[in-house]
Amino acid sequence: MEESMGSRTEAHAADVCPCRLKATPREEAFVADLNKRLNRTIGQLNGVKNMLDENRYCGDVLIQLAAAESAVRSVSEKILKNHMETCVVEQIQQGRTEVVDEVLGLMRRFSRS
Repeated sequence: MEESMGSRTEAHAADVCPCRLKATPREEAFVADLNKRLNRTIGQLNGVKNMLDENRYCGDVLIQLAAAESAVRSVSEKILKNHMETCVVEQIQQGRTEVVDEVLGLMRRFSRS
């Protein structure tokens, strides 16, 4: 039953997003931390929307946007580190060195933001 349930979940994930699934599950504490950070960032962005609706001073809005951007960058850094420690290491150990090109592309994208 668990195998069919897992397959159904993977099939559903593939239908919803063209993304690949991670071979090694993320630790629950790691996911909980990321979710907490993302929820806080979503709250910041909702606050920015309210500031715009209230016609608040541009400088104050920009400060809040910078804080939200910093929070997203922090989450990105944590995910990139985890990717390097798990997915990339696993791929290289399996002889799939093309993952290095993928990582370089991700780092280029990451450094532009």
